[in-house]
Amino acid sequence: MTKITLDANILFYAFDARDPVKQRQAIEIIDAAGVADCSLGLQAIGEFYVAIVRKLKAPPSFARDQVKSFLASFETFGATPNAHSVAAEEAAAGKFFYWDAVLLASAAQNGCTVFLSEDMTDGARLGTITICNPFGPSGLRPRAREALGLA
Repeated sequence: MTKITLDANILFYAFDARDPVKQRQAIEIIDAAGVADCSLGLQAIGEFYVAIVRKLKAPPSFARDQVKSFLASFETFGATPNAHSVAAEEAAAGKFFYWDAVLLASAAQNGCTVFLSEDMTDGARLGTITICNPFGPSGLRPRAREALGLA
């Protein structure tokens, strides 16, 4: 089975009622990820906390509880010095923004091969990891469904 990881935007959309279609899809992704081979980057969890507090005006205690839930539900991985080195190379070459590259390189080092994200170019690759935008106009895209074991 494919090992996946989720970007902070997927976590965020599960709590963003402003777009109910995307919210339903994000919840489906997180639910499926909970039984798939999925690890979350500590960076993505931190970005999620900041985003729901700032953008959705969620109480910090609510954001804290969601972070704790993600930490209890998923294996996690952090950034390594090597991931920062790779990120600096990728950013200097203009391929990725620095922090996106740190998260991608960290995920790849953790064995992930699919990175579900709306914020980066669908199909782009960094080493062994491929970015997949999971959101489609009529539901999750087939590549995302396959990666999540829903196909």
